Amino acid sequence: MKRALITGVTGQDGSYLAEFLLEKGYEVFGLVRRSSTLNFERIEHIQDRIHLVQGDLLDQNSLLEAVRTSKPDEIYNMAAQSFVQTSWNQPVLTGEFTALGVTRLLEAARFMAPEARIYQASSSEMFGNAQAPQSEATPFAPRSPYGVAKVYGHYIAVNYRESYNMYVCSGILFNHESPRRGLEFVTRKITDGAARIKLGLAKSLSLGNLDAERDWGFAGEYVQAMWQMLQLDTPQDFVIATGHTHTVREFARLAFESAGLRSEDHIVVDPRFVRPAEVNQLIGDCRAAEKAFGWKPKVLLPQLVDMMVRADLQRLGR
Repeated sequence: MKRALITGVTGQDGSYLAEFLLEKGYEVFGLVRRSSTLNFERIEHIQDRIHLVQGDLLDQNSLLEAVRTSKPDEIYNMAAQSFVQTSWNQPVLTGEFTALGVTRLLEAARFMAPEARIYQASSSEMFGNAQAPQSEATPFAPRSPYGVAKVYGHYIAVNYRESYNMYVCSGILFNHESPRRGLEFVTRKITDGAARIKLGLAKSLSLGNLDAERDWGFAGEYVQAMWQMLQLDTPQDFVIATGHTHTVREFARLAFESAGLRSEDHIVVDPRFVRPAEVNQLIGDCRAAEKAFGWKPKVLLPQLVDMMVRADLQRLGR
C-alpha cells in the first residue's frame, strides 16, 4: 500500500485528491494546522479514513516531524495562501506560506523522505498578462503578490529537482472550480449569489471586473492529473487547463440561467472588487499533458457552472 502526504487536505483540491487516492488504495495522511477553528467540512465524509497529522508551512520542525511520521511515497503540496485578492493586503504572509513554505517542505522531504515523489501546486497566475495561450514554455509575468510567490515556489521546486536529484514536479493549473470552492472566490461567490437571489435571500450581487477572461475547469478532474504526473518515469512540469476561455460576465450569465434568472437584472459592478493589477486573459495549452499521460478535460464550463449552482441551491435550501 502506497502512502501519500497531502498538505492543505481540508481545501478544495486536497479533499478531491484524498478521495481519489483512497480509491486507488493509498494510505492517506493529511497535514492540518493547529487551530481552534479547523473546518473539516470538505473531508468529513472520508475523515475516518485519513490520518491527520499536525504541521504548518511556517514551521520547519513540524514539517520534519510530519514527513517522518507519514513516511510518504508521494507528497502533494496543496497548502498556500491561495486567495489572490488577499495577497495584496497580506503580501508578506502570502510569501511565507506560498513561497518559503515550499522550501520548508522540500527541505523536510530531502532529510526525511528523499525518495518520495513530490507534487508542487503551481498556478496560472504566474503567467500574468503573458501572451495567450500559455504553455510550459511561456515566460512568467506575475501581476499579484500571490503570483510572484507561486513563481518562487515553482522555481525552488525545479532547483531541488536539479540540485538534489529529487523527483519533484509542478502542475501549472489554470482556474479549477467545484461546489467545494471557497465562498471568497469569484466563481463560488457568483453561484452562491445566484442561488441566494433565487431563494429570496438576496436581491443583488456585487462583482468587480466582468471582462476578465479565465480558463475554468473542474477540480475533481484536475487532481487526477496531479497523480498521473507522479507516475511518470521522469519528473516534468505540465500545464493543466481546458484550452477554453470565458469572461466573468459569461460565467455569471450561465450561473443565473441555471437558477432561472437573468444576470443583468441582479449584478452590480463595485470598484472595491477590482484588483490593483488585473490579469486580463488566461487560457492554457495542455497538449503536453495529453501527449505524456493522456489527460484531457471532460467537464467544460456550462456543466461545471450548473453543478455548482445546483449544489448551492441544495445547500441554502436546507
